[in-house]
Amino acid sequence: MLEIRNVSAFYGRVEAVRALDMDVLQGSITAIIGANGAGKSTLLRAISGLIPTRYGTISYYGTDITGTRPDRIVGLGISHVPEGRQVFGPLSVLENLKLGAFRRMSLRRPSALDDDLAAVYELFPVLAER
Repeated sequence: MLEIRNVSAFYGRVEAVRALDMDVLQGSITAIIGANGAGKSTLLRAISGLIPTRYGTISYYGTDITGTRPDRIVGLGISHVPEGRQVFGPLSVLENLKLGAFRRMSLRRPSALDDDLAAVYELFPVLAER
């Protein structure tokens, strides 16, 4: 689904990500773990098109998205909200779930959200109480 090959990204002259290779498979959960300054946020910003890569390629479902504008990357279904923005904290559980379904809802019938919410609340009943 997401292939990163030999990607390097810089802040000025500082190489924050060096020659990274990574695959994210559809349906998988992938964690990016490292110390402060290890390049985690830089990698996410590069994938999202928020900063340019200097070397390498980023492909999404076989399409090279390296150098693609961030708004077009969002249109493909990849988004990034930097943690410092404090976007999600003040939102209700329902608002958070709706944001997570935003792109899917634009592609499906609007009433499908009700079905999806029912399934989520069945798996996690405590969410329905919040």
